[in-house]
Amino acid sequence: MRKMLGASALALIFMAAAAKAETINILVEGGGEMLQKAVAEKFTKETGIEVKFTVVPYQGVFDKFSAEIASGSSAFDVVTIDVVWNAKFANHVDDLSPLFADVVRKDLPPALLADAKVGDKMIGMPAWANAEIVFYRKDLFDKPEEKEAFQAKYGYPLAPPKTWQQWRDMAKFFTRDTDGDGKVDFWGTDTIGAFSEEWMAHVLQAGSPGVILDKDGNVIIDNEAHKKALEFYIAPHCTDHSVPENVNEIGWGEAQNLFYQGKTAMMKFWAHAYKMTPEDSKVSGKVGVAPMLAGDAGIAAIPGPWYNVIPSASQHKDASKKFIAFAIANNGLGIEAKLGLAATNSAYNSYAGKPGYEHFKPLLETLSAPATQGRPMNEKYQEIVDEAVLPAVQQALTCKADVGEVLTEAKETIEDVLD
Repeated sequence: MRKMLGASALALIFMAAAAKAETINILVEGGGEMLQKAVAEKFTKETGIEVKFTVVPYQGVFDKFSAEIASGSSAFDVVTIDVVWNAKFANHVDDLSPLFADVVRKDLPPALLADAKVGDKMIGMPAWANAEIVFYRKDLFDKPEEKEAFQAKYGYPLAPPKTWQQWRDMAKFFTRDTDGDGKVDFWGTDTIGAFSEEWMAHVLQAGSPGVILDKDGNVIIDNEAHKKALEFYIAPHCTDHSVPENVNEIGWGEAQNLFYQGKTAMMKFWAHAYKMTPEDSKVSGKVGVAPMLAGDAGIAAIPGPWYNVIPSASQHKDASKKFIAFAIANNGLGIEAKLGLAATNSAYNSYAGKPGYEHFKPLLETLSAPATQGRPMNEKYQEIVDEAVLPAVQQALTCKADVGEVLTEAKETIEDVLD
């Protein structure tokens, strides 16, 4: 009887504990669940706080969170958002400044810290980050006859490109007709005409204080660095003919496929693609990586971080803050996921020397480069891109327009959008 009473009492204690246990709901897209699942499981094990993910497509995160804000309530305690939405949601999330202790700040690339701040508050904690780096065909770059031919033609050794000129030279060198039918069927690289972020990276490499807008919100898309970067960006297509001709039909996916299919010798692409190279692709085991290109201002890229934010209407804010603090302290757990990304320097460095993670060193170098910075922190950013920036890039890629005039027109359009 005494044992039964003891067992009953113990059961009551556990029932009471279970009744008090919290659950936090996190709104994410698919990659967000993948990269945070391990940390969520460890968090639950150590705190007893359950973590549930609501997984939606990329645009669904924006739409669902926007609907929650409009309703004045929230079914979510944490939302993992793309950096391009930080300004849009800044007034509807809590200030997480207390979570940014010195040890956290020192462990994050400066660009990620900068993008976390909107106005006077830190609106989110980085969950993971990405950036474009240089991918190249090791088998071609290491081939003795290719090295000899390149040295003879350009007067310097064939090696992973570091500068704009090297990129153009190597792209021209590898563009060729491989089957003898008189048509080029292998290109040095690609030019992405369906998105503008890659061009923006070159703008920073050229020394612009920002892309599109400066820190005060002034439109600077027509400054000399933007012009110089756009001239460089269109040159492989308009002058060198070292890329496939259908540039405005090429986006991230198309560029990635061209490289995997063995159609290009180099590409500038998001670092996660290194780990995801298909085993049955023509380049499997032949891919080399290097930091993003350097211009007059050095290496620079536009980072692609995602942030964990706490909606102002969250009903479990203390538990949510605990999760976010735990997630950044255990940031390396996401690296074992398929996408294999993190946000902190320590997480990336802990894997940088391991086979299969050769891309981490150039990624960290690129993310931490002094000239690397994020997109304009403006609520109308996407509208600016859609109505002015991307059309300007695509107009320049017709090879018929004056780059200076294109950017002047883009500036006028952006000013109208901002007004």
